Amino acid sequence: MELKTKTPVRYFVLLIVVLFLAACGSNADYSPKPRGYYRIVYPAKQYQPYTEGCPFTFDYPKYSKVEPDKSRGAKPCWQNIQFPQFNATLHLSYEPITSKKEFNELIEDAHKLSFKHSVKATSIDEGVITYPDRKVYGIYYTIDGNAASSAQFYLTDSTRHYLRGALYFNSEPRLDSIQPVLNFIKKDVDLMIKSFRWKN
Repeated sequence: MELKTKTPVRYFVLLIVVLFLAACGSNADYSPKPRGYYRIVYPAKQYQPYTEGCPFTFDYPKYSKVEPDKSRGAKPCWQNIQFPQFNATLHLSYEPITSKKEFNELIEDAHKLSFKHSVKATSIDEGVITYPDRKVYGIYYTIDGNAASSAQFYLTDSTRHYLRGALYFNSEPRLDSIQPVLNFIKKDVDLMIKSFRWKN
């Protein structure tokens, strides 16, 4: 009795040849696809007042939370505004002004700390903050590029109070991936500054 094994082998060889010819004749582009990012769902812009025992008040978003700074060397009224959904933190550090010399040193420190990011930044722009009716003055530093911090500012009444803010993302700085979130949070920082008041 003779086994019929040649027919299946012929079909198999024919199938391989057809697939090979189809693959060779294709003009498809097999370049690697760009890395994808998660879809971001933004919460509604709703705000609440910060009125704790510090000498200032401001409005901050309900989807964030204010926590005391627990890092080593932190002083009273050093606060962190956490944005857990976006893995970002706005660090706030308050200093009472006791002399003109100390005031000048605080302003110089704010400038140095902002321009420390010039190694990775593509540009650093300074914007003047001035609300004379509330005695709120300062500088807003917009830091573009893959720097660790994208926005920093300081606010002062020029005689008694000084507050510095610095926005950081708790991940590797990649502007192309965080830009939409950065724009979203910057609106919150802008509103915080616009609503900022000294208590006395």
